[in-house]
Amino acid sequence: MAASVYVVAGKATDSVTHGFLPAAARLGLDAVLLTDRPSAHRHDGPVAACDVSDFREVIARVGDGPGGIFSNSDFLQAPAALAAAYFGLPGKDWRAATRAKNKSLMRRHLAPLDPVFSADASAVPADAPYPLVLKPREGVASEDVFLVHDARELTARREEIAARRGGPLVAEEYLPGALHTLETLGDGHRLRVLGSFRTRVSPPPFFVEERLEWAQPPPETPQVLAQLEALGVGFGACHTEFVVHEGRARLIEVNYRLIGDHCDFLLADLLGVPLFEQILRVHLGERLEPGGPPPPGHAVAEPVIADRPGRLAAAPGAVEADDGAVRVVYRPQRGVGDAIALTRTNRDYLGTIRAIGPDAAQVEAALARFRDAHTWTIA
Repeated sequence: MAASVYVVAGKATDSVTHGFLPAAARLGLDAVLLTDRPSAHRHDGPVAACDVSDFREVIARVGDGPGGIFSNSDFLQAPAALAAAYFGLPGKDWRAATRAKNKSLMRRHLAPLDPVFSADASAVPADAPYPLVLKPREGVASEDVFLVHDARELTARREEIAARRGGPLVAEEYLPGALHTLETLGDGHRLRVLGSFRTRVSPPPFFVEERLEWAQPPPETPQVLAQLEALGVGFGACHTEFVVHEGRARLIEVNYRLIGDHCDFLLADLLGVPLFEQILRVHLGERLEPGGPPPPGHAVAEPVIADRPGRLAAAPGAVEADDGAVRVVYRPQRGVGDAIALTRTNRDYLGTIRAIGPDAAQVEAALARFRDAHTWTIA
């Protein structure tokens, strides 16, 4: 009888639909999808409706003798971890998952290693070190993240956000420096560094990710690993964003799941490993084998970003092609006919171009040719 793995999911994502669920099938696992949005998902196996934000409901839906419980959602790491612990299965520490998701808890926990000013956005003291970054305490995708320069601007932005969403906001010290990611995978005994991307973001006051470029982990990486250890992060996949300034690495946020926005597929292709399967194996209790150095080559993930609201009138479909020695893959995130509301967040992505090749020059040339050969029109 095949082992069962329960995949806990909210909204439908390509990471789950085209990554983890097919990986489970390749491993011969019976994958059961637990979700509060069953109609949004495509899965050939069983789909069970469940309030996945409540670990008690997840536990109630899981059958006898599960092989593993797993989630790749930012919001569902703690419930999935608690459910795994209930059944005595390998999983993340629910406390670490909670610290990673809640930015106030993260700052409080890391204060002995790296003190960063952080306050409830409704109670910022007069002597706060402006500029500050205003953001949802448990937000994602750069949504409602703004740089504010004084108390008046803070109040205006806070009221603007409150008009469209609930939930607590935090105001944090702005951390200058070059933005990087660190991609890791752990089995609870060994934490493997998979690699790193350099990230380019839009000009302030917004923080839209415009490009991720494969790079060697910077020399300050041990500082990041020390902070992850302090948070209790060490099991499964983790995508950490940090800045480096004057030899100091400072965390921006910890996403205790695999990198998204199609960079997960780029990472798997670049490393040449069955990454989705490896992550699932860890959640089934298997140990990681020692990893070697990242392979030679260069890779870029570059989203096509809407520059105005309207309706998407023209755009390419999915593309996979070889441009000389460069493999180019394009995956649309919005379809022709979709209404586009400009948000100044990662939700403005129309699609993402991924390119892998032997060196930066060839990758950049292939990216430019792909953009020149295709049209995205918002009418």
